[in-house]
Order: sequence, then C-alpha cells, then structure tokens
Amino acid sequence: MNLHEYQAKELMRRHGVPVPAGEPATSVEEAKAAIEKLFGEGHQRVVVKSQIHAGGRGKGTFKDGFQGGVHLADSVEDATAKAEAMFGNVLVTKQTGEEGKQVNRLLITSCQEIKSEFYCAVLLDRALGKPIIMASSEGGVDIEEVAEATPEKIIKETVDPDLGLQAYQGRKIAIALGLRGKLIGQCGRLMQGLYATWAGCDASMVEVNPLALIENEDGTEAVVALDAKMSIDTNAMFRHADIAEMRDLTEEDPLEIEAGKFDLNYIKLDGNIACLVNGAGLAMSTMDAIKHYGGDPANFLDVGGGATQEQVKAAFEIILSDPSVEAILINIFGGIMNCNTIAEGVVAAAKETDLKLPLVVRLEGNNVEAGRQTLAESGLALITASSLAEAAQKSVEAAK
Repeated sequence: MNLHEYQAKELMRRHGVPVPAGEPATSVEEAKAAIEKLFGEGHQRVVVKSQIHAGGRGKGTFKDGFQGGVHLADSVEDATAKAEAMFGNVLVTKQTGEEGKQVNRLLITSCQEIKSEFYCAVLLDRALGKPIIMASSEGGVDIEEVAEATPEKIIKETVDPDLGLQAYQGRKIAIALGLRGKLIGQCGRLMQGLYATWAGCDASMVEVNPLALIENEDGTEAVVALDAKMSIDTNAMFRHADIAEMRDLTEEDPLEIEAGKFDLNYIKLDGNIACLVNGAGLAMSTMDAIKHYGGDPANFLDVGGGATQEQVKAAFEIILSDPSVEAILINIFGGIMNCNTIAEGVVAAAKETDLKLPLVVRLEGNNVEAGRQTLAESGLALITASSLAEAAQKSVEAAK
C-alpha cells in the first residue's frame, strides 16, 4: 500500500526523523488555515505540494495548463491562490501517464533554506535477504539516473535484521555523504530513525529525496527529510490498523479495489488480452507467452491455488469490466486447484454476462477431465488449447 508524502512524514516523525513543519489539507479552506498558521509562526515562505501517488510532481503539468505540482509562496494570498489552482485539477507527470491524477489533497509545509541535497532509502535487498540503507550525495534527482551515470556515488550499507541499524553505520553514511562535525551524529540518528520507520511499519520501502542539509533562521545547520515516499507490505497490514486507515482508494484502480474484496491478485495493464491464471509464476509466464506471439496482456490476475467458484466468477466479471479487453485467456494448472471449479466458475460467469468475446481455455492437472467436460457441455463457443504456447498464440489471433 502506497502512502502520500504527508502520511509518510507523519510516520517518520513518530520514529524521530526531523521533517519540516506542515499540515495536510483536503479543501481550500483547510489549506488557507494551514498557510496562515505557518506564516503566523514566523515562517517567511511556505511550500504548497500536490499529494498524489506519483513522482515528478514539481515538473508536472496540470490539464488546464497550470505548471508544476509543487510551488513556493511568499504570502498567504499567493499560497492560497496556488492551492486553489491545484485542488480538483488533474496533474500529469512522467509517472502518471497521459491520463494524470486528480489532486484531492495538498501538503502545506514550511520552506527551508537548502544548502545541500542528498538521497536516502531503506529497502530489502532480496539477493542478500537483508535490509539495506542506500544513500547518495546526488539528491533531488531520480536515483535511476544516478545509478546509470555515476554509480560510484551510491552508498549501500547492509543491516543485520536482528540488530537493526547500528549507530556507527549511521555515522559512516553521514561521513560518506560529506557531512562533518555535529552533523555526523545528527544524520546518523536520522538514519536510525528511517530504519526504525521501515522496520516498525513493515514497510517495503522508505525513500527520502531530497534529504537536505538546511540552514535555520538562527544560522545553525540541520539535516531534515524534505520529501518522503513510503510503501507498506500489504501482508503485514493486520498489525497496523492505524496505517490501514491511511489508505487512499481514490489513488487506486477501481478494478484492483474490487479484486481485493475477493482476495484476488489483480493488476491492470495496457493490453487487450485478459489473463485468468492460478499462480503468480504461471501468470508471469502466460503474459510472457502473449508478448512472444505479438500480443499485449490486459492484466495480471492470479486467482490463487485454492480459489472458489465465487472467486473465479468474480475474477471473470472484473476482467469483463475492462473495456479494453478483446480476448480472454484462461490458463489453469491444477495442483491444489480443482480444474472443474475453474470450469464451473467460468461457465456461470460467461452465461450471466452473455459473453461475446473470444475465450481461449487451457486446463491441465487436478480433475482436468471433469473440467473439460463441464466446458464442453456448457454450450459456450470456446477455443481450447493443450499447451501454453498454443493458448497464447490462439488468444493473440482471436484478439486481432
């Protein structure tokens, strides 16, 4: 589950990570109140930041031509006007695609005097089977660009999950970033706070870009998290009722939300051949086969190893709710799964929806003969296949 920036910063703050003062807003009235509060506290400038689940907000463009999803403002009037321009508007960035995302929330935060920008993230290194801290002196830009152009500027520190991030490791990262004096200890404590956020919230990733060295109004320097991106492991959500309440359904695909109600693993894609498969590995292979024969999958849909007829029926209906679908490929290998359960669910859904699209079916494994008989006696116009390659090829031909 992805979080908004203001939500990620709140979780970081709880774990001791310094972040700028600020408040979220869901209306122009709330935004104006937050703006007035910050100026009233003595801040000279504020930042008005669009809150969507996508990067590149500052360089984005709204559908009405208004430039940028992140703006600085020197007065209450200026900041309020920019908030009004953003609310309800659709922001297009390089990560949203051409359709963009509607801005329903803003973060109003104090503006910091930045001296240097860094990058930092906590994530799991699957090859090592351990968490790592990844940092770079090249902050404020995409880390992918840094990795490609100057990989030597990326610092990695492996963390023992039993011990957590040690103080010396935090200081080691601070020194590698070029910090000196009291800033070393301060940055080291911030790194420990970031790791505590990652571990304590069961996050899959915590990213700060930029992590900034700022100059306070009294002339002192400090390291703070100016931006934040955070994803939570959905499988651990039962342990975090407070984080579960942060879920923003308006940022998610409606079909993916509906699939979640039936415990189906569904991801919308850009193609026109829908896939209904049991098992993530088989689903990936099925999509690869479709691409191999010149087609494009419309979704990833894994019904799991023990799906019920109701789940299969729901999966079928979700597939048919996508107007881009022009053919359907069902590829089932029955280990735990009963092939006849799949067949009965498909027949029920096809008849209820008065299916007109080409339907390619490949069944193999547990109780496959009963499943094939159910399909044969259904009266449906099916295209059958005996192998994955044949099924993929026929589905591509049918979609054309």
